[in-house]
Formats: sequence, C-alpha cells, structure tokens
Amino acid sequence: MKKLIGSAIFGALAVAAVAAVSAADAPYPTKAVRMIVPFAPGGPTDVIARVVAAKLSELWSHQVVVDNRAGAGGNIGMGLVADAPADGYTVAVVSSSFVVNPGLYAKIPYDPYKSFVPVSNMAASPNVYTAHPTVAAKTMPELIKLIQANPKKYAFATPGIGTTPDLAASLLKVTATLDVTTVPYAGAGPAITAVIGNQVALGCTALPPTTPHILGGRLRALAVTSAKRSSTLPDVPTMAEAGFAGQESDTLQGVLVPAGTPKAIVQRMQSDIAKVLAQPEVRDRVVGLGFDIIASTPEQFTAQIKNEVAKWSRVIKSAGIKVE
Repeated sequence: MKKLIGSAIFGALAVAAVAAVSAADAPYPTKAVRMIVPFAPGGPTDVIARVVAAKLSELWSHQVVVDNRAGAGGNIGMGLVADAPADGYTVAVVSSSFVVNPGLYAKIPYDPYKSFVPVSNMAASPNVYTAHPTVAAKTMPELIKLIQANPKKYAFATPGIGTTPDLAASLLKVTATLDVTTVPYAGAGPAITAVIGNQVALGCTALPPTTPHILGGRLRALAVTSAKRSSTLPDVPTMAEAGFAGQESDTLQGVLVPAGTPKAIVQRMQSDIAKVLAQPEVRDRVVGLGFDIIASTPEQFTAQIKNEVAKWSRVIKSAGIKVE
C-alpha cells in the first residue's frame, strides 16, 4: 500500500512538473491581448498605452486592444484586471493613482501588493512647482522664505485631490512647516490657467501640460520633483538640488498583470515592452509627451510600488486628505 501511495504521489508530482515546464515553454501570445486603461481616452496614460499596444501588436502578430474603463480615480479598471484570469491576456496600464488610492480611499477593489504582478514602469514624468511671474521669489528657497514670512497669503493650485502634484504640495507643506493651502482644481488645465491668471499665485502640476506655459514665459518654473533634472527643462533644478531632499514625486505609467500570471509570460512581456520603448519613434513620442523612459524590471517596479504606497499613505494621513 505504501508503495502504491508513494508511486501515486511521485506520478502526480511528475505530471505537475511537466505541466509547469509546458506552460513556461508555451508560445505567448496565441490570441489578442486586452490592455485595460483605467482612464478616459486622450490622457497621457491612454496615449502611451496605445503607442505601446500598436508596437506590441506588430511584434506579437496578435492584436493588443486598448480598453478604456474610467471611473473612481482608476479603481474600476484596476479592479477589473485584479479579477481577470492570470493567463497574460488581460493587462493593466496604470498611472500613479495605483499607488495613491490605497491611502486615499477607504475601500478599493484591489490589494496593491497581492492582486497583481508588476511588469514594468514604462515611463515617468515629474511634477513642477511654478509661480506667476509677478511673485517675488525666483527660486524654491526664496519661495519658502516668502511663504514663511507671509502666513496664509499664498496657495498652490493643483490638478485635484489625491493627484501626485496635490500630494507633493501637501508633502512640502508638512515637511517645511508652511502655512499655505492647496486649491484642487478639476484637472491640470484649470489649475494652470488659475496660476497664469494670477487667481492663485503658485502651482504644482504635472510637467507635460505645464511646459509650454513655462517656455512661453507665462509661468516661472522653480523646481521639478524628479530625482534628476528633466530633459524638457534642463535649466530647472530638482527639489533636492534646491535644498529640499525627499520631495520626489512623479506620474508613473506602469504595466501590471493579475496575480498568478506565469513568470515566463511576465518576463516575455517586460522584455518586449523594453524593446518597444527603445524604438526611436516610440521614444520620441513618449519623451515628446514630457515623460522619461524608465522600462524597469518586475523587481524594480515591485520595490517602487512598495515604497510609494507607504510614502503616499503617510502623506495623505499627515495632511488629513479624504475622498468619500
């Protein structure tokens, strides 16, 4: 009897091992891939997703179809991917709301650590602090001194509650002990317009929509929130260079697949996405949108997610930010 049981267990293990090898060696993809973008068409996440999807379709000889599922700050689309089969045929392209929403919402339809396998952070764009040209401060240290000398006088226009520019301004407010308010608008456009019109003297917005107004002299750039200077505005210092370390924030463009997706598929997907992002026409398009190519590995993206979820949760709690 013991021999029979042992033989049965050995046989089952052998079958499982063969199945695992077969899954790893199986061709991928063999059919269309659904790429869910949890935002409306036309935004930077959607544009980058469509550029990459078109090139992957050529590379894979199977269509990668972009499916926009907007709503609830990206939670609806991300929840759909979290519940999808873990076979590599449903992919999410997410923005920074993925790492912000766990601390912002009381309940979300995914676990940022357990619901997905991170594939790659394809690209990222920093935020930029700006001032109306009439503001006396021409550098970030000068602005901090100006705000500290004039409590309650100044405010930062941001693209909305819980966006990374809004949280970046909140982080600066807490760490520099500033008596300043944030004024959340319904998007970057209205926030930028408010600073240009001097309705709000200061702004913290994503770099891509702000750059034309900086170059046109309608806004004064004080600092970017990236770890290194942006190639779009090479003369603008980083926050760290301006003397304010630990203020990094950006808007990521990441790829996720459902938890349990075979490692071989994840590795193939990351490798092919990196190849696509290295193509000159793709690089030019993404950089032209104000993003820097990242093309991180699954391990690097996993570490980034862990760090940023914890970071923004602390900022949200300290600033008392709530979304019903």
